[in-house]
Amino acid sequence: MTRVAWFQPFAGIAGDMALGALIDAGADVDEVRALVRQLPIEGWALTAEPVLRGGIAAIDVRVETDDEATHRHASSILAMVDAAGFPDRMARRVRDTFEALAAVEGRLHGIPPADVHFHEVGAIDSIVDVVGTCAALEVLDVDEVQSGSVATGTGTVESAHGTIPVPAPATIALLAGAPTHGTDVAAELTTPTGAALLAATVTTWGPMPALVVEAAGYGAGDRDLDGRPNVTQVVVGTLDRAGEATGGGPGRASGQPMVTLEVNVDDATGETLAHALARCLEAGARDAWVTPIVMKKGRPAHVVSALCDPSAVAVVAEVLTSETGSLGVRAHTVQRWSAARTMDEVVVDGHPIAVKVTAGRAKAEHDDAARVAAATGRPLREVLALAEAAWRAADADPSEPAS
Repeated sequence: MTRVAWFQPFAGIAGDMALGALIDAGADVDEVRALVRQLPIEGWALTAEPVLRGGIAAIDVRVETDDEATHRHASSILAMVDAAGFPDRMARRVRDTFEALAAVEGRLHGIPPADVHFHEVGAIDSIVDVVGTCAALEVLDVDEVQSGSVATGTGTVESAHGTIPVPAPATIALLAGAPTHGTDVAAELTTPTGAALLAATVTTWGPMPALVVEAAGYGAGDRDLDGRPNVTQVVVGTLDRAGEATGGGPGRASGQPMVTLEVNVDDATGETLAHALARCLEAGARDAWVTPIVMKKGRPAHVVSALCDPSAVAVVAEVLTSETGSLGVRAHTVQRWSAARTMDEVVVDGHPIAVKVTAGRAKAEHDDAARVAAATGRPLREVLALAEAAWRAADADPSEPAS
């Protein structure tokens, strides 16, 4: 059973709105507080009070603090997260959120992500909003976060860097690859904190999936808006597998939404391109590749591409541009239909080798086989053949060990 939280940011999303929606959907506020208090910071209090926004009952989250720090380095916040001892899934979501913010802010200001000064997001109230939202997902035992189209407003907003447009540059960068829509509301509907939470946690964008609904919740924004309730909606439930199409491929069930990032480069060596691919994969890309092209004036060049989850777009895009030296990156949303696969293990000359198994095919993992080839002196092609033969033998007779 896959437990899902599907957000509907029809009036935008901010950190406190996401947290309020999850508390309204059933996350126990005392359990949320207890998890957040594992952070090595003091002097804050979190309250969650019922309010009305445009006629809809919602939870208004407030963080009161006597902390006077208005900004913190990304590295210091991540150090606090590492020291907190959060559950693994929660810790990953918190880290991914702050790392996504740091990657975007670093790119916008031309500095390394670790050196980024978080201003509004570095204050205790924003830190509690982010950590509290991830804590609420953990309290609700949410396996997967999904979201509908994200609403943005218009106008300008004051920031630590002066007057900036709405949507804020960081918000737009964080929502690369996500479905968004503008509104005529003269306000910042989606904040960088809200966008970062979505960018870091959402695995699937689109309409509400086939769910067995268990709860719904509404998180309140700070003020009333004309023409719409200023709330973020969340629906929590389990995926209804019986209601989904079976099989996998175009024309069957909906594929998994993914984002392809691309840059064109005409001044990079083969070693640089290979290093860029490796770094993209380390940053979370599902796949990465290089395609030769001819650019204007007949210049030979390459397209460097990376396929990633929407939640990894900001981090992978930063790696792609920094490693290739490209002045820009483009993105487009695609759908992927993945064949079901399992991972088995065989033993060759006393060394374990992982084997990826799909319908009608078993393939030994190259890196494992290369390691065994180096250790034994066997040719790589021989190690690969022995590993796959060992798997076939074990598959034919499950009582025999795979060796």
